[in-house]
Amino acid sequence: MSSGSDTAAVGRLRALFDGDGLPDPDTLPRWLAPLPGAVENLGLSLAPAVVATNIVGTAFGFWYYRFQFAAEPLATWPLVPDSPVATLFIALSLGLWWLGRSNEVVNALAFFGCWKLGLWTPFVLLAFADGFLATTALPMYAFLLSSHLMMVVEAFVIHRYSDFPVGAVAVAVAWYGLNDLVDYFLPLAGTPHHTLLPGQRIVDGTITHLSPTHELAAAGAVVLTLTATFLTLATRVKKLESR
Repeated sequence: MSSGSDTAAVGRLRALFDGDGLPDPDTLPRWLAPLPGAVENLGLSLAPAVVATNIVGTAFGFWYYRFQFAAEPLATWPLVPDSPVATLFIALSLGLWWLGRSNEVVNALAFFGCWKLGLWTPFVLLAFADGFLATTALPMYAFLLSSHLMMVVEAFVIHRYSDFPVGAVAVAVAWYGLNDLVDYFLPLAGTPHHTLLPGQRIVDGTITHLSPTHELAAAGAVVLTLTATFLTLATRVKKLESR
């Protein structure tokens, strides 16, 4: 009896990785599909769990931004919590796909968000490590670093069920281009609205910004928006070529 149960358990475990019933992978170069097929299959097989995890992460992210919300004008709030919005996008993307209602605009937003914030946050955490560690406990620092890198992994599952049509990519470029604009260059109200970085202070409801921290963060954000655009459009082109 135990042997039969063990065999069934092994079979269920293998089913998570074998891709049966999942979208077939396109023939993409490794630089566009860097994850092993088994990892992609696992992510898609466990889509409900991944969605739930990202929803919890989104809730935590909004809580994490609570002090910045208090200092920002209400009109800017949708543009302030970059990472929580990105995890919300991937939760919606995977959830809609799981329900058979995949939406290409949401898919493109999810890729941009997971790629951009999944790399921008580790970039600033490492570039300004001394400043972050002076005010952030090491376990929280490690959690922020590792959880954001996992967002990049999630980004490279989306190509299995999305073709990244040009119109959808244009919407994502517009949204994340707007974020870059108001975060670093032309704020909607008050000061720029990017995530608080070491050395910044909230004084009488006004957020200070230091140089060159501000410029380095801006450069990272813009480069990642541009590379997300390239990767999504390159994925579309390679998919069309393979068909």
